[in-house]
Amino acid sequence: MSSPNLHPMLNVAVKAARAAGAIINRAALDVEAVRISQKQVNDFVTEVDHASEQAIIETLLGAYPGHGILAEESGSQYGAKDSDYVWIIDPLDGTTNFIHGFPVYCVSIALSVRGKIEQAVVYDPTRNDLFTATKGRGAYMNERRIRVSKRTRLNECLISTGFPFRTGDNFKQYLAIMADMMPRAAGLRRPGAAALDLAYVAAGFTDAFFETGLNPWDVAAGSLLVTEAGGLIGNFTGEPEFLDQRECLAGAPRVYGQLVPLLAKYSKFANVDDKLRASDRVRAVSASAKASAGNADDSTDLYARSTVVGFADEAADAEAPAAPVAPPAPRKLTRVRREAPANGAPSGGNASAK
Repeated sequence: MSSPNLHPMLNVAVKAARAAGAIINRAALDVEAVRISQKQVNDFVTEVDHASEQAIIETLLGAYPGHGILAEESGSQYGAKDSDYVWIIDPLDGTTNFIHGFPVYCVSIALSVRGKIEQAVVYDPTRNDLFTATKGRGAYMNERRIRVSKRTRLNECLISTGFPFRTGDNFKQYLAIMADMMPRAAGLRRPGAAALDLAYVAAGFTDAFFETGLNPWDVAAGSLLVTEAGGLIGNFTGEPEFLDQRECLAGAPRVYGQLVPLLAKYSKFANVDDKLRASDRVRAVSASAKASAGNADDSTDLYARSTVVGFADEAADAEAPAAPVAPPAPRKLTRVRREAPANGAPSGGNASAK
């Protein structure tokens, strides 16, 4: 059902997303019967992905036959090849969750106009949650205006991410990032659907999101939701041109500002000095993990040492700095000077000597 309050192109995108959601929900009733194939290690596609994508493309091109299409499964096979208007589609973000019956997945549709995202829909069919945004008109969840969270202290924030799962992903670097992030945040979550993660940042359910290895269809719609909800989004160095760079950081402005210094050295766009710092950190975390694995009772692992009192937080909130840790009081040591006994007297010490 269309809404008179929505932009006409957004209304068509909502219609397409709901059609795809209906296909997904029907398939979820008997997920064991869904045919599954594997694009690469740990990267799955189902007949539901294809059916959902086809329903979206037919709806969009039925209304706008001159528009282009960039879809996860079919690429640029459909639609006009040289249009300024390109629909960016992920028909089922969170396929691995879907095939396991884990109810965290969504449909993501965005419209790019001359390279800028201007319309966005993220639809969660399991909860019937519809996130929408039009550039310059704000972001909405089920027709209710949403804003990013108001938290400013990193140690109060809930942050979502995605773990590396493909062959060739830099697992050691992610361990280092987690070692840096986990002691500083209230919690770290891995829901498994980047588009929904970004929608949750926009709604204030989480305070930030970061991940590498993402494609445009994973983040296009979510990026507009975040910015229209008052948040910031870019790559790990804070640069806003991130859509094709395969790394994404989003969050409320104050939280985003604290995360950029933590993640910048791990960006593929970092300068040489930062990359050296990141390499040193990765080696330190790897060495600590090996040491802990060799000694199950080892209490000196890197994560534990990074959470003790006095842990230095480079990204601490500038307006609310943590109270400085007082240095321990100096010990008073008494040095006793022993003298040879005189006339057989028992040996003693000079109690005044310190």
